[in-house]
Amino acid sequence: MVRASPIRDESRVAALTELKQRIVDCRRCPRLVAWREQTAREKRAAYRAETYWGRPVPGFGDPAARILVVGLAPAAHGGNRTGRVFTGDRSGNFLFSALHRAGLANQPTSTRRGDGLRLRDAFVTATVRCAPPANKPTTAERESCRPYLETELDLLTNVRVMLALGGYAWAQVLRIFRARGESPSPAPARFGHGAEVQLGDRTLLGSYHPSQQNTFTGRLTPAMLDAVMKRAVELADGAVP
Repeated sequence: MVRASPIRDESRVAALTELKQRIVDCRRCPRLVAWREQTAREKRAAYRAETYWGRPVPGFGDPAARILVVGLAPAAHGGNRTGRVFTGDRSGNFLFSALHRAGLANQPTSTRRGDGLRLRDAFVTATVRCAPPANKPTTAERESCRPYLETELDLLTNVRVMLALGGYAWAQVLRIFRARGESPSPAPARFGHGAEVQLGDRTLLGSYHPSQQNTFTGRLTPAMLDAVMKRAVELADGAVP
C-alpha cells in the first residue's frame, strides 16, 4: 500500500526548489536552447493561442517520494509547452493515468501547470531537461544534464525505486550508479519491460516508454504499465527484490 507522505524536510524542499531554478535557467547546450526556443515561437497550430514555456523542464512531485520515475526528455509540444514534465501530450496522459490507478496521483490527467495534479510518494523527472530535435539528444547534451539527475537522486533520500521509462533512461541511471561504484545485481543489467536490478539499497525497474509509438502499436498497454507500477509500489513497501 502506498503510504501517506510524512512531513517534508524543509531543507530538502528548499534544495529542490533551488535546483528547479538552476534547471529552468540553464543554457548549457546551444543546440537545445535554439530548438526549444524556436519551437516555442513557431508553435503547433492547435496551441497557437498559448504561450509556450520554451525553457528546461524541472522534475515534479513529492519531495518525500519513494518512487522516482525517469523519462527521456520533454516533448516539443508537451513539456516544452506546458513547463511540466510529461504534461500536455498523450505520453503524459498514459503515464499519469497509470500513476492515478496505482494511488500515486490524485487525478488521471495532466494538462498544464496549476491543473490540480498532485503526486504522492512519486517524483517524475527526465534525463535531459530540454526538448531535443527528433527526440534525440547528443551524448554531450545527455552528459551536460546528468548533474541535475544526480542531484535529484541525492536530495530525494527516501527513494527506493527508480522506474526507468525506456532504455535511454535505464542506461543513464546505470551510468550514474556505476560511476559511484555501485554495480547492478544481477548483471548484466539488460533493459526490458519489467526488468529489475539492485543498485545498493535502491531498485532500478524498467518499463517501455509510454510514447505513442509504443502505446498505439500495443507494445505497451495500460495493463503492462499497471503491472510495473504495482511492482514499484511493492518494492517501495519493502517487498524482497
